[in-house]
Amino acid sequence: MVGEEMSRELGGSLPVANVQALASSCSGDIPLRYLRPELQSEEVLVDDTLQIPTIDMRNLMVDDDDEMGKLHSACKEWGFFQLINHDGVAEVMEKMKADVQEFFKLPQKEKNAYAKQPTGIDGYGQNFVLSEEQKLNWADDLFLQTLPIPERKMKFWPQRPTSFRETLDKYSLELVKVSNCLLKPMAKNLAINPEQFANMFEDGRLSLRMNYYPPCEQARLNEVQGLQIKRNGKWIPIKPLPGAFIVNIGDVIEILSNGEYKSIEHRAVVDPEKERLSIAAFYTPCDGTIIGPLPELTKENGAKYKSASREDYIKYVIARKPDGKSSVNLMKLES
Repeated sequence: MVGEEMSRELGGSLPVANVQALASSCSGDIPLRYLRPELQSEEVLVDDTLQIPTIDMRNLMVDDDDEMGKLHSACKEWGFFQLINHDGVAEVMEKMKADVQEFFKLPQKEKNAYAKQPTGIDGYGQNFVLSEEQKLNWADDLFLQTLPIPERKMKFWPQRPTSFRETLDKYSLELVKVSNCLLKPMAKNLAINPEQFANMFEDGRLSLRMNYYPPCEQARLNEVQGLQIKRNGKWIPIKPLPGAFIVNIGDVIEILSNGEYKSIEHRAVVDPEKERLSIAAFYTPCDGTIIGPLPELTKENGAKYKSASREDYIKYVIARKPDGKSSVNLMKLES
């Protein structure tokens, strides 16, 4: 995500009530703007045998043919996978989860000290609220840009728990290492230059969105809570493996790969009785990168997507964020 260019019209937000405070004070009836009855009619496929692929990072690092093939298939057919055996990350991952949980347990007044401002997206609250009628998520988030370091807005970084800032710094660096370790195998599978592909993300931007979902009685209408992805028109609940990263290919990789790899629609479904926490990371190419199909992948069938500077692409996406429209579909060229 970009920094000061996230002005009000591109990424700022109207102030809204904190969902966490709302949930603790309401008698059970959820305000209408948080309800999405139209989503209840969509089919959820509850099948324990149907899960996103699991990729072993240790095997990828030695160019194991079977693991490379599994990665390629996961990126093409699913757009999501679970990454296991990412050595050295488990401890800081668990510490990050614990610190995020402690932050959301702080008194509301203390959390509000890190509230988002109208001219940016960093901080505590909700982003992309542009009208009083807009439907809202039943969640609060803490959104922070963590890399490159000069882009950090430290006034939004919580000072409690006292370990939060140090943990977030370590976790961010580990996320970049893991991400960079995935880029080269992806490039090899796409038959493009691994070094050049990885260099597009050198000094790239990393942002984290830490989400808190209070319990919601109306969620009893849903059979399964948690992360769900949409595949072949049906929602599939994801069962996270202990210690695994859930990796989403994302829109930028779909565009760079000229559609060879897929960005898949996904959503979070809240629980009727228990709170839910999640930490989402967004890793984007460095400033000056052109977001568009890589030339090596357009030789046979031409480009399927428009190209734009990274900065213009981010503005383009954020300006359409409240509509819930896929940036991939908006970037597609007419065939």
